[in-house]
Amino acid sequence: MLRPRLNPPTDIFPPNPWAIEAVRYVRELARDFTGQGETMFALSNGYLGMRGIADEGTPVREAGTYLNGFYEHRPISYGERAYGFPTVGQSILNCPDGMLMSLSVDDEPFVLAEAEILSYRRILDFRTGTLNRHVAWLTPSGKRLRLRTLRLVSLAHRHLAAVEYALTIEDAEAEVVIASELRNDQPLAADTSDPRLAEGFVGRVLHPTGFRVAALRAILSYRTVSSGLVLGCGMDHVIAADGPFAAQASCDDDLARIVVRSTLAPGQTIRVHKYLSYHYSGDTAPEPIRSRVAWTLDRAVERGFASIRARQEADVDRFWQRADVRVDAENPRLQQAIRWNLFQLMQASERAEGHGIPARGLTGRTYEGHYFWDTEIYVLPFLIYTNPPMARSLLKVRYDMLDSARDRARELGHRGAMFPWRTINGREASAYYEAGTAQYHINADIAFAVRQYVEVSGDEDFLCRYGAEILVETARLWCDLGFFSERMGGRFCIHGVTGPDEYTAIVNNNCYTNLMARENMRTAAATVRRLQRDDPESFASLVRRTSLEPDEPEAWDRAAEHMYLPYDDRLKVHPQDDAFLDLERWDFAATPEDHYPLLLHYHPLNLYRCQVIKQADMVLAMFLLSEQFSHEAKRRNFEYYDPLTTHDSSLSVCIQSIVANEIGLREKAIHYFNFAVAMDLSDIGGNMMHGAHIAAIGGTWLALVYGFAGMRDTGGRIGFHPCLPEAWGRMSFTLRIRGRTIRVELDHAAATYSLLEGKELTLWHEGERLGLSAAKPSVTRTIRPPAGDDHGSKP
Repeated sequence: MLRPRLNPPTDIFPPNPWAIEAVRYVRELARDFTGQGETMFALSNGYLGMRGIADEGTPVREAGTYLNGFYEHRPISYGERAYGFPTVGQSILNCPDGMLMSLSVDDEPFVLAEAEILSYRRILDFRTGTLNRHVAWLTPSGKRLRLRTLRLVSLAHRHLAAVEYALTIEDAEAEVVIASELRNDQPLAADTSDPRLAEGFVGRVLHPTGFRVAALRAILSYRTVSSGLVLGCGMDHVIAADGPFAAQASCDDDLARIVVRSTLAPGQTIRVHKYLSYHYSGDTAPEPIRSRVAWTLDRAVERGFASIRARQEADVDRFWQRADVRVDAENPRLQQAIRWNLFQLMQASERAEGHGIPARGLTGRTYEGHYFWDTEIYVLPFLIYTNPPMARSLLKVRYDMLDSARDRARELGHRGAMFPWRTINGREASAYYEAGTAQYHINADIAFAVRQYVEVSGDEDFLCRYGAEILVETARLWCDLGFFSERMGGRFCIHGVTGPDEYTAIVNNNCYTNLMARENMRTAAATVRRLQRDDPESFASLVRRTSLEPDEPEAWDRAAEHMYLPYDDRLKVHPQDDAFLDLERWDFAATPEDHYPLLLHYHPLNLYRCQVIKQADMVLAMFLLSEQFSHEAKRRNFEYYDPLTTHDSSLSVCIQSIVANEIGLREKAIHYFNFAVAMDLSDIGGNMMHGAHIAAIGGTWLALVYGFAGMRDTGGRIGFHPCLPEAWGRMSFTLRIRGRTIRVELDHAAATYSLLEGKELTLWHEGERLGLSAAKPSVTRTIRPPAGDDHGSKP
């Protein structure tokens, strides 16, 4: 059940294609909107993330400063324990907050919610990668002041954040006190009513290990008890004022403060540049980590704020050159929403090297900072086509987890490797095995991403060094997990699993899982044979690392060839699993609108007994393995499953949009896309306050490029069947394919494909082969009108 879109009022949040901005401060709205605003205005570089709290630290709903992969273990409690249940979980930690800058004028504190505001503007600028705020107000005694702040989390220096704080006195002398803080506050207790939220900790989590303070610099350090990680964080300042000022530092284990006092005459300004650095490590002592923080601060002070800001703008500009999607549409908010989504993908991934991408990026602690299959299926395609080095890095992180995955497979009695459903450090952290451990399809999702990355990027080195080993170990698991069933006529069956639809758990022959497992085994067998034929040295290395037996590829091929895929001859659809069609349909008419998502209002058993779907399952399979389904099969399956889907997962509507587009249901395609693109900005799930839905945001890019541009990349063959919505005039985007850069420009009449960089490249347009080269860098082709355009019934 899709919630209504709660679009922000345009008089406060005007449409702007290059920014999210609030142009007025309304106390009532600010009170209700605080949590969403903290997510909306968050800054991150993929390693360091800071929620968009007010500079003064109040009002606040959920303050947060996060480092990717900085976590503590927590015991997993069960009412009843069973063999193989994970006993230790992982939760990302809230680090000391360094954004706090409080202000007093003539001994009166500046409190945004209480001040007499004359003008207000807050802007998340997509072009510059900065968060800016401009406030003018009257003090209780009638003095006029202006405050300008700018903050950024550096893309160039991933351990660095910076703040510019400039206060101007307009009409009367005033005494000002600015307090800059680095404060370690313990995280709030978890809301146990929502299983998606992060678990809380009892007692102190970060244990002090010393501090440094000198001049305008302070550095704190901490250690976690169980995960054994050491954190260092620090701040330094450069102050310039038109009038006299004095500054004093103080520090203890959990609070560093620099207090600046000044008396300013009318027209005078005091400016503070604040630099923040965060480092952590699992293999060092506190003193070395404090030194790393100091070195980052040294470099920041030496380079200066103007240089850091200029570099940020240049880095963000390079991102837009390779990743922007431009849409000319009737709705002025559409381009704004698309660019906010793309900006979030940049923030979640740009400097995440060596780490995964948490489900909410670094904008909130929901799902505890865990990495899911979401990355491989929903986010990685965007990176493969716009930032291949980061796509490689994320897949390398999975490879680095391979030994843990092997351990987990052995624990569960399997051969090969079993990748975790939820994790930070490579170990399974999901306590809910029915919709966690049982989702074996994550193995195939990772294998699918490895193949897609290699085919699109041409990175054979990754395949030889890392990817082939992942393919071998995941294929082994499927061959071990499944069996040849006599009852099914010797078909290969996989029992006791859960597919992407978490409202249907522990089933036999989940069709998505079987299809993806078949693809996994076929890819693994083909890869092994190719290496054996073309690269004996890499093949020998693979055999040494995996103890590969000569007959294993043949066994994978045999299992794939005989894979059982459920099919109902009467309905002519693929059942989601063996028993799905036998279940009673969920009574949607009797379900109150406020009972969505169902998982918060109904026992899982009630959901498991019914035909009701949380997110695309068969529909997702038809998108990922599009070439394996006929148009009619896609149409029948979609029309059967679409009415049963609640979209209680943010991952659902983007996939529904893509497949609806492919089968000619244009109204449904744009209807679902409008929900997908506004998932966060319109707070459709009602939980934006807890962080951005990064995978759903990746799904927005999928819906644009694979949906309306109709791209398919089966076997590395890149083809397009464009069909823009009637309300859109044009769309354009850039792709990186095997070292070449191409530009795709679409309108309702024609598609133009341009080679911007690299050697010749072959593409397909509506089945026609096109060659791009230096001699012929651009080709334009007409777009055939959709044959028998069927709008279908509205959802």
